[in-house]
Amino acid sequence: MHELRANPLRRLEGNRCVRLAKAVGYFREGDPYQEGEHSLTEQNRAFMEFCRREGFEVGATFLDNADDSGFRQMVEYLRENGCGATVVLDSLQRLGRNMRRTARAYFQLDGMGVHVITLDGEPSATESLIASWTSRDPSERAGERVRAAMRQKAIKGEVLGRPPYGYGIGPKRRLEPIPEEKDIVRYMFRLYNREGLGIRLVARRLNEEGHKTRRGGNWSMVTIRDILRNRAYLGTYSRFGVRVAGSHPPIISPEEYHRAQDRMSRRRTAGGKRTVSAFLLSGLAHCGYCGNRMIGVSRRQSWRRQGDGSTIQAEYRYYQCETRTNQSMCDYHTRRAADFEEEVRAAIEAELRRQIEAHEDHGDTDAEEELKTLKSRLRVLDRRLEQLLDAGSSGRIHASEVRELSVGVAQQQLMLEQSVSDVERRARLRQNQDQRRAAREELAQAVGSARWGETDFPLRQQFLQQVLHKAVAYDDSLQITLRPL
Repeated sequence: MHELRANPLRRLEGNRCVRLAKAVGYFREGDPYQEGEHSLTEQNRAFMEFCRREGFEVGATFLDNADDSGFRQMVEYLRENGCGATVVLDSLQRLGRNMRRTARAYFQLDGMGVHVITLDGEPSATESLIASWTSRDPSERAGERVRAAMRQKAIKGEVLGRPPYGYGIGPKRRLEPIPEEKDIVRYMFRLYNREGLGIRLVARRLNEEGHKTRRGGNWSMVTIRDILRNRAYLGTYSRFGVRVAGSHPPIISPEEYHRAQDRMSRRRTAGGKRTVSAFLLSGLAHCGYCGNRMIGVSRRQSWRRQGDGSTIQAEYRYYQCETRTNQSMCDYHTRRAADFEEEVRAAIEAELRRQIEAHEDHGDTDAEEELKTLKSRLRVLDRRLEQLLDAGSSGRIHASEVRELSVGVAQQQLMLEQSVSDVERRARLRQNQDQRRAAREELAQAVGSARWGETDFPLRQQFLQQVLHKAVAYDDSLQITLRPL
């Protein structure tokens, strides 16, 4: 047995932990604005430092966000690698999204013979759980407290979230200019205000000269327009309805900023009222050469007839690579809208027909009743676990008895959860072949040329959004990917 040092490592339920060859790290993403909250990077760094200091080899790491899939994966890993493993957390609360889930997860690990170590100095998991259970307030609105705290930070000018391009976060969490990025921001304003370039040509100039965004990508019209409109470059910080003037050093003078706003305002009103026409494949069509989306473009052209001098007008609609449009990069890849939309429709119908022929039968068993029974038993066990924690928090039973009884309940929960997972997996494999074939047949009929032409535009667009994942366009070919049914 190995005695852990008192600062601050403790094996839960005691001060000793068996030294093992490998340790498992478990991390959960928390609220970045909550006081004392550790980021995923910080959690991982603390785990790696613990393994280095205590002589453990890293066995595996698991991460959870909104769900508990990472915990389930960790349980499977621990089962395969035997009992007696060590799981390391920065705090006990990482095990669940709320106290009930935290208690369930801990007692499940304890019942598996897993050693749980926290890095925050908690000497006893059961006592910690009971104390937390006693002090919890179900009516407490944590979200409101967090938002109020963030507003207070905004009033002080403290940075919340990612700083705008041109700035970094200083020692007091105030915005501070980054010299290289600051020069690019000033260059944008000069190109727009002094040299009279439009936003698209500003993007083209930056990209041709090799200037990259913070993420190393190309500049686009949208990004540059947002920078030209951002009051942060005047030294004003705005967040959560709070505007603080003079909170940080400005990059652009007020004269330069207002000159850009005036020019953008004139350009918006000069063209008069615009008519925006929808395109069927908006958000679904992608350029096969650069991977970016293709956007719908309308062009109106008029000319006079030589014979009678009358005016002829026509509208041309086509899809064009967005990289070419917004960044002046890529080549001039376009597809006529009507022809391209018909090609996509025919490709969808053909792919659905192919899937109908290739569909395999996996049998049909209704698992609904079985799942209902299993989940009902899980709810009963949840209530039993809550009763044990209530009894411990009120002093009716000792913490050691809470642990002993709770481990038994949690192990039953673990077995039931595995049963639920197995039934759901089998149910997915046993979907009825006729139902799936009928669904695909109905979709194929809906996209068939006869019915398709009679369907209103909004219904066709909604259908494509539900069925089509992506249509990749090349100059002389097309590739489509359908969404799974």
